Amino acid sequence: MTQYQIVEDGDTVLRDGTIKLHGPAGFAGMRKAGLLAAQILDALTDFIRPGITTGQIDDLVREMTLAGGGVPATLGYRGFAHSCCTSINHVICHGIPGDRVLKDGEIVNVDVTPLVDGWHGDTSRMYLVGDVPLKARRLVDVTYECLMIGVEMAKPGVRLGDIGHAIQRHAESFRYGVVRDFCGHGLGRLFHDAPEVVHVGTPGTGPELKAGMFLTIEPMINLGKPGVKMLDDGWTAVTRDRSLSAQFEHSIGITEDGCEIFTASPKGLHKPPY
Repeated sequence: MTQYQIVEDGDTVLRDGTIKLHGPAGFAGMRKAGLLAAQILDALTDFIRPGITTGQIDDLVREMTLAGGGVPATLGYRGFAHSCCTSINHVICHGIPGDRVLKDGEIVNVDVTPLVDGWHGDTSRMYLVGDVPLKARRLVDVTYECLMIGVEMAKPGVRLGDIGHAIQRHAESFRYGVVRDFCGHGLGRLFHDAPEVVHVGTPGTGPELKAGMFLTIEPMINLGKPGVKMLDDGWTAVTRDRSLSAQFEHSIGITEDGCEIFTASPKGLHKPPY
């Protein structure tokens, strides 16, 4: 049975399986963290191009996070040594920045989570590197549509199975595969918390959304089958059939009559081409 916990400003928050319900102070904290996250991704739109390395992306993310009054939540998280994740082509998620040079025609997801005043702003976007083939651009477009289908459904009384089903139905109508091995999650003062937000589902099942919940919706959609393979580094997840993969992510808060997107682009740079 799903348990909910009302969290007041200043309360100690534990990862105890309960779904946290936040008040105005929490919303204010998430707006600040989400804005910085979105500003960082906005800055990457002119920066990402053929010839740069994923390490250079990581450097810019770290510099902007610190300059904005935050710290990268991924830096040191379970041994991860970087300020963002950079996932190229068939990498589904958690790609590790380094010396890899971006090439014309590739697609890359950049996932950032600045921690600002104790609140996590978790978001990711896809970027097109140079002249990208139509099939890759279409995958990116449909993945963004999957994200927004979930976000637009998010309101009190809706169940997570309803959202997962709607995302799955849209992706599979294009014969794309929806990744099951990774999912969205609750967040706030904790980076990852209850509930798990799976991007497939059965209508009428799963936890019910209630005002005050904070969560991410972050569908990972494969051009081929949904199968996942983990690389030996323990972080990088790739498509088992080597097909392309795309992902978009927003952090949202459930309001009395809908939801608030904390990580929306202030410049309107929601999806490529930017």
